[in-house]
This record gives sequence, C-alpha cells and structure tokens, in this order.
Amino acid sequence: MEPKTLMDRDAPAGLAPPLAALWWDARGDWGRAHEAAQSVDTAEGAWVHAYLHRKEGDLPNADYWYRRAGRRRPSVSLEAEWAEIAAAL
Repeated sequence: MEPKTLMDRDAPAGLAPPLAALWWDARGDWGRAHEAAQSVDTAEGAWVHAYLHRKEGDLPNADYWYRRAGRRRPSVSLEAEWAEIAAAL
C-alpha cells in the first residue's frame, strides 16, 4: 500500500528539494522530480539527480552527477538506491 502522502496532489510542505524529488519520483513524475533535484547545488541534490538520470537510462549523465555528489554509480537496483537515498536524507 502506498503511503498516504503519495495520494496527495503535491509534495508535503517543507520537504527539502532532494526529498521532494524522491517524492515526485515515487509518484511517477520524472519531470517534476528532475526539476526539484536540479534546483539545488548540493551533494544531496546531485545524488538524487544522478539517480534520476540512471533511472532514465542516461548513464553518462548519471555518472557526471554521481561524480558531483562524490559517489560512484551503484550496482544495486533502482528501488534499493531510492531507499538508500531516502534513508540518508
């Protein structure tokens, strides 16, 4: 069952942009997720940005953003990476 907030029309108020990006991604709105991730110039934003490009299948762009985040592209599933990012943030 989806968390109640995923049924809402908009991301919960007060979420930092990287978390809002994950929320939009969980809702299936890659465009809004990408917009939120790229709205901040932080390592956390770069990590989410990298994940989103990995999900999109644009691995060279994902690798660029992983480097900006100080990370390497993981070999885990997208779902596992999403959970790791969410837990870290």
